[in-house]
Amino acid sequence: MPENISGNLERAIQFIIEIEQLKDVHRKTRPVGLERYENSAEHSWHVCISALMLKDFADEPVDICRVIKMLLIHDLGEIDAGDTIIYQSETEENKLAERAGVARLLAFLSDQQAKDYLALWDEFEAGQTIDAQYAKAIDRVPPLLHNLHGNHHSWVENKVTESQVIAINSRIGKASKPIWQRLQQQISQAFRTDPQLQK
Repeated sequence: MPENISGNLERAIQFIIEIEQLKDVHRKTRPVGLERYENSAEHSWHVCISALMLKDFADEPVDICRVIKMLLIHDLGEIDAGDTIIYQSETEENKLAERAGVARLLAFLSDQQAKDYLALWDEFEAGQTIDAQYAKAIDRVPPLLHNLHGNHHSWVENKVTESQVIAINSRIGKASKPIWQRLQQQISQAFRTDPQLQK
């Protein structure tokens, strides 16, 4: 095996081992039907499946392979920076820490791979392209479903208001009006009918 291929293979394997740590980063919502909290690796899998299943409801066609790559990469920085609930302010400091974490992990790979994947992370964060807008929209869907089908646990525990839920998640409507219309109806119903959310 040529030396460059052997070296790149070893780097890829080390990267795969290193990102196992994402399984130990715990989020603030519980998977539907479970009492434990979700980890970020589970979220990455779930949001990728969600993106695949919902792509036909996007307002504009997306390159689903690029979207899935973005979604697989975008939370890797949480290994170093940790997870912050979306309803708390995402500071510039936190975003810089996440990007630094992603860059550290990607340094295990070849220079070209690292450059390409970091560019995808930046594209996702900027949210300007059609693919990034869709990826960022779908990233919001699983946590909403966790709350809507899990007694609104995270909203109750963190005293999240309806206006916060709408404001943070309205970006879904920028990528898919049908998905956002459906979820917005369910959010409104939840806040109308659950006494815990009315305190």
